[in-house]
Amino acid sequence: MAEISASAVKELREKTGAGMMDCKRALTEAGGDFGKAEDVLRKKGLAAAAKKSGRIASEGAVASYIHMGGKIGVLVEVNCETDFVARTEGFQTLVKDLAMQIAAAAPLFVRREEVPAPLVEKELEIARAQAKEQKKPDAIVEKIATGKVEKFYKEVVLLEQAFVKEDKKSVQDVLTEAVAKIGENIQVRRFARFVLGEGLEKKQENLAEEVAKVAGL
Repeated sequence: MAEISASAVKELREKTGAGMMDCKRALTEAGGDFGKAEDVLRKKGLAAAAKKSGRIASEGAVASYIHMGGKIGVLVEVNCETDFVARTEGFQTLVKDLAMQIAAAAPLFVRREEVPAPLVEKELEIARAQAKEQKKPDAIVEKIATGKVEKFYKEVVLLEQAFVKEDKKSVQDVLTEAVAKIGENIQVRRFARFVLGEGLEKKQENLAEEVAKVAGL
């Protein structure tokens, strides 16, 4: 069995944020291989994160992000279990990253359960019509439509979007890893995204139409 040095344990702890004993056990299990030890910690951490998902998260922070010289603004509320964790640099960085994600990727919902059923059905209908227009066999039309709706979820649902700072991960992957590292349940509760002037042109057009109607034009 490979001898596990204190320096290796310390290095793994600094890189992963896991406890000293957890790092030592992971290195022992991995036969001293640093990369394999990281994988061991990650797998155990993700399993632990799943168990924490049902715990109450009523503390946390609200973060803002302003982009393009004041053209886009975001507010996001992210919850954790304790005020102590809410004040840590790691949690604050996570919340800021999520605000940046929302500014850049423009999600409409936090999770897919929030997407209205009529909107999902509309996307399915459009996808079916497109597949039929392309003369796809009836047997695979539904499969194509379902696949396009899954893609739609990845575009409009925050937790399913590719993370802007590391696009091989989803936002949910990043949250799960944060839970494993921090040791508390973390949930995105809500967000608001503002774009300067958004909707004003449409309102002005509607107003002009109303004026024209009253004037009999």
